Amino acid sequence: MRVQLKKDIKNRIKNGHPWIYENEIEKIEGTIDNGDIVEVFNHESYFIGKGYINFNSKIRVRLLTRKNEKIDREFFKKRILEALKRRNSKEESFRVVFSEADNLPGLIVDKFEKFLVIEINTLGIEKFKSQIIDVLIEIFNPNGIYEKSDSSSRLKEGLPTNTGWIYGNGPELIPYSINGIRFFADTRGQKTGAFLDQRFNALSLKNYVDNNKICLDCFSYTGNFGLHMLKFGAKHVIFVDYSQRAIEIAKLTLKENGFENFDLIVGNAFDILKNFDKNSKYFDVISIDPPSFAKSASNKKSALRGYKEINLRAMKILKNHGILATSSCTQVISENDFLNTIFSSASDLNKLVRVLHKGGQPFDHPQVLNILETQYLKFLLLEIENIK
Repeated sequence: MRVQLKKDIKNRIKNGHPWIYENEIEKIEGTIDNGDIVEVFNHESYFIGKGYINFNSKIRVRLLTRKNEKIDREFFKKRILEALKRRNSKEESFRVVFSEADNLPGLIVDKFEKFLVIEINTLGIEKFKSQIIDVLIEIFNPNGIYEKSDSSSRLKEGLPTNTGWIYGNGPELIPYSINGIRFFADTRGQKTGAFLDQRFNALSLKNYVDNNKICLDCFSYTGNFGLHMLKFGAKHVIFVDYSQRAIEIAKLTLKENGFENFDLIVGNAFDILKNFDKNSKYFDVISIDPPSFAKSASNKKSALRGYKEINLRAMKILKNHGILATSSCTQVISENDFLNTIFSSASDLNKLVRVLHKGGQPFDHPQVLNILETQYLKFLLLEIENIK
């Protein structure tokens, strides 16, 4: 089964990007079903690689390898062991496989101590699920593996959503520790149940939080930044999230860690920050960790407006020389876009912005420069000063 590319395709594929779009294909030879492994050649019949095909997707082929090798159980074992070696992690909880960044497009695997949570987003990976699960059991010997394949991308692939324990068993809330704090990954929550990518960025607040600081964790989900603030000695932290369930889990997590000086608010962050401003409620430290606001380039303008508005509202309620920890988690927005948006917010308020720290993705969410889509997380730790 053979796919031949057009003559004048971009160098993106040649330079390592694994996606081949429908309009980049000259012809397809052989009887092929969705999800099948195909060999890909350029217009001169030079071998490019092997991957899986899906006629339901605009991304017609996703390459798994640039070698003429068999795609089977041993292939996936090799790839997962390569990912582990790349991380060389002594942590008990981390991302094991990060899709395209680990040469396994369509597969996410997170480890929460003795449990694994997997997310399968493509039909090509779905067809190898049993082999992948078998490899994960062999390597990790987990107490349980939970599948959380419920993203909208599966619908585009012609797949139904699928969630539940597929090996062993475990709790609905999977306990794990990060930076000396006990957390819970919610099997009914977002993504794989927890966001491991912000665990090191939260540590950057350590030198700016003490027992005099009044803090706000906005878009808190289950409380990553706010819990770190309390661990670092914050006098009081308010957690804000639109999800009642997320706030309930944050409350359980706060109790688990013995923290007391906090308030929990369920609601729209934009409205709540506006109300804080109206009532002259000010903070020493604010964390803003919103959803991506943009899944594709077509949403970029509205996303930039959203980032500007939420950061402007946060700056309004920061005390002079207050600390703003702000994030953007979409590859649609570049670092320069994000910096310019922050500057625009500050300029409208006659504020000076001092960058104290720039963060991004941790080692277990590697960025591949050849694959723009793997570069998504921007994190800034800022001091906001009144110019007048």
